Amino acid sequence: RRALVLSTPEQRAQAERVAELLGPQAAGIFDRAVMHVPIETAREAREVARKLDADCAVAIGGGSTTGLGKAIALDSGLPILAIPTTYAGSEMTPIYGLTEAGLKKTGKDFRVLPRTVIYDPELSRTLPVGLSVTSGINAIAHAAEGLYAQDSNPVMDLMAEEGIAAIARALPAIRRSPEDIEARSDALYGAWLCGSVLGNVGMALHHKLCHTLGGSFNLPHAEVHTVVLPHAIAFNAEAAPGAMQRIARALGTADAAQGLQALA
Repeated sequence: RRALVLSTPEQRAQAERVAELLGPQAAGIFDRAVMHVPIETAREAREVARKLDADCAVAIGGGSTTGLGKAIALDSGLPILAIPTTYAGSEMTPIYGLTEAGLKKTGKDFRVLPRTVIYDPELSRTLPVGLSVTSGINAIAHAAEGLYAQDSNPVMDLMAEEGIAAIARALPAIRRSPEDIEARSDALYGAWLCGSVLGNVGMALHHKLCHTLGGSFNLPHAEVHTVVLPHAIAFNAEAAPGAMQRIARALGTADAAQGLQALA
């Protein structure tokens, strides 16, 4: 009955629109979500939710905003409704991250998994091309690592390959025409699949590198993923030939790492 609307400062206007649509069910807006979810911001948001007597949160935005929602849920158990405006895929995982004193720590807890996700390609139509690309490759990273995770399984492998293929189709089309709603839909479809994979299997070298670099040096999450992914995949290629074959097939290339580098 009382929803706290979460966003970054840049997406305040979208948060206000959500609050307007909710009418009397909006408890307020917290627009201070930032990268890597600093513990101080998480504590502040939890306190605001408590003071406003919020019984749920609506997170509109990318991975930073969803991450803040998760931090609130972790502490209070408040149900989260996520409205993604990027292709991060965080909304489909029970994985959370918090940064304290320059150290990012991640964990898994099903209390943080959003109860409901609303995907609307119109909301990502204004996402700049550069951010669309890095956000999409960030999503691909979830599926790529899922293919050689220790607890991978055939169903997740199918979803991973389909997710990579969808995003690999979408990104060049978005670059040609940022307003292409079909391409934006494809990217969200891919992000949903890739996020679902990460939510069901473990993370490996690539994600651990990115969390360490991002949390310690306050680097933008999606860009770090985009830079590191081809290298992590090349490093693991010899040990996981089956996974590499699937990634390459999804990208329509002969080599997984080279294909990812070319796509970026």
